[in-house]
Amino acid sequence: MDSEKCDSNSSCPTCNQVGTCSEEEKEAHDLKRLEATMSLVKHKFMVLSGKGGVGKSSVAVNLAVTLAKEGFAVGVMDADIHGPNIPKMMGVEEKRLVGNQDGLLPIRTESGVIVMSIAFLLRNKDDAIIWRGPLKHSLIKQFVGEVFWGSLDYLIIDLPPGTGDEALSTAHLIKKVDGAIIVTTPQEVALLDSRKSITFCRELKIPLIGVVENMGGFVCPHCNKEINLFKIGGGERAAQEMKVPFLGRIPIDPEMVVSSDDGVPFVSKHWDSKVAESFRQISGKWRQLMEKEMDKKELYLEKFKIKTR
Repeated sequence: MDSEKCDSNSSCPTCNQVGTCSEEEKEAHDLKRLEATMSLVKHKFMVLSGKGGVGKSSVAVNLAVTLAKEGFAVGVMDADIHGPNIPKMMGVEEKRLVGNQDGLLPIRTESGVIVMSIAFLLRNKDDAIIWRGPLKHSLIKQFVGEVFWGSLDYLIIDLPPGTGDEALSTAHLIKKVDGAIIVTTPQEVALLDSRKSITFCRELKIPLIGVVENMGGFVCPHCNKEINLFKIGGGERAAQEMKVPFLGRIPIDPEMVVSSDDGVPFVSKHWDSKVAESFRQISGKWRQLMEKEMDKKELYLEKFKIKTR
């Protein structure tokens, strides 16, 4: 909007003037700001699960820290509005947000990963978020467009279980999501729901980077024998049946729970463990697959002479 259209009633952040805009102009300004913010982030991808309790947030946190330890600039957007656990898992639960002329500033963790979550806005950590879809959409829109993420290599978006408002709003607002990772466990009920997440991504044309099977086996600390507490291989089998890449299997380690409760990501504390090795392998395979997806997209655009901004 031209600055001449502003008067003295309210601020217009996109033109740095004091004034009022019509709803259409405000929407255009929000979109412009969102696109400018996301243009500084090289890769945006979603971490999904079909159901709760599969360790999706643990995978998102430890994958983010693995990438940071490998030298990448990483941010995590906690889009689980009703159950925002990322700040607790990363040891920044007591932090509060500040802002500057660029917008709200994410919280920086000891690992170097920056985080944004509704948990930073709650007066009491036990407060319940009792919101319908439009309010959740507005918050995610703020997290995407009004938070100053800066220049990032990767923005990991941790979504709540299922394929509801938060996942849909994130996909529609960002538009150019580079990919999605589906987290599951080997049980049939988890696999049944993870298939719905795969279908969701295909419906919205979000590239499926792959499936991660969490809690895939437990190595006894006394005899080193591997015990399959929840069966094993179900995630890999589901990936094959749905024609989706299988990224890897993360074994169970009781220290994962302890680390999460202590606010220290597991891979930060146990970099030489078997679990951390699994995350490194998943990170490497995921980045390789993502680069292939990006190359395919570039070839498609070049073939049909499609220009991108």
